[in-house]
Amino acid sequence: MSRARVLILAWGNPSRGDDALGPRLIERLEALQGGRAEPGPELLTDFQLQIEHALDLVDRDLVVFADAAASGPEPFGFGPVTLEPAISVSTHALSPGTLVDVFRRVLGHQAPPCYVLGIRGYAFDLGSEPSPQALANLDAALAFLEDWLPSALQHGPGGEGPSG
Repeated sequence: MSRARVLILAWGNPSRGDDALGPRLIERLEALQGGRAEPGPELLTDFQLQIEHALDLVDRDLVVFADAAASGPEPFGFGPVTLEPAISVSTHALSPGTLVDVFRRVLGHQAPPCYVLGIRGYAFDLGSEPSPQALANLDAALAFLEDWLPSALQHGPGGEGPSG
């Protein structure tokens, strides 16, 4: 069985308001894929990035990491992953850059093109509801991905996309 060419890997905690923007993005993409005849990207979600996720990057043409951002551009930021060598006593809660570096070191070759989509959030308290502004930012990020992905697959990612 072949893998989808594109992986969208999102993470966040649904119990912490806007921290669930990554998983909410996956839910919306799943709903959109349900009505399409052609196969779409593989969609994965978790509470945090873990070392095991490096294997999810195997045999991909493109990977997008999606998470809520407590700071940064509004409505979202988007750009290539920057490698971050793993300097930690734990293998839990990795950054996308560390995960891509683990992929490179374990598999002995470069990862596929990887991008980070940081959707701006505001309310991260335990038990809080998603903020209206964060949900609007999620709408903008979803619209961007729907426009960017087909072009990136046809012509190559071509560097950074717009920052919101």
